[in-house]
Amino acid sequence: MSHLPCNNRGFTLVEVLIAIFLTIVAVLGTLALISPAWRTAAGADSLGRASGILYEQLMTQEAWILNPCNNVTTGTTGPAVVFASGQTTAQPGNSPFNVTTTITSIGTNVWSVNVRVAWTGHSGISETLIVTRQDGFRTPGGC
Repeated sequence: MSHLPCNNRGFTLVEVLIAIFLTIVAVLGTLALISPAWRTAAGADSLGRASGILYEQLMTQEAWILNPCNNVTTGTTGPAVVFASGQTTAQPGNSPFNVTTTITSIGTNVWSVNVRVAWTGHSGISETLIVTRQDGFRTPGGC
């Protein structure tokens, strides 16, 4: 049988202090990441809601212009306050978005529609769509 020297005294005070110090550093490092993670998540949420509003506004304007029975008014409208819920007042968890729409005539029966959606603390996102009139979208038939 082999006789190996064993230290049966347990942990020393220095080892315990080092373990506590390393644990505190790890916990503080993790806590330091929470605030930036929440800000990033909030920014992503706002961007997602803004892109939904942007898409809805573009499609609404496109549907209006496609119909030859509707009169198209060029110029800039807004900023109008819109909520992601689609309601006229803020719902729990909603924040206001400012929507500005610019319609420009660029030819006979051809318009450029630019929509910008901005929110608090951000300059916003925008998209431009070229829309042409089409008789197949005439509603009601014959105007």
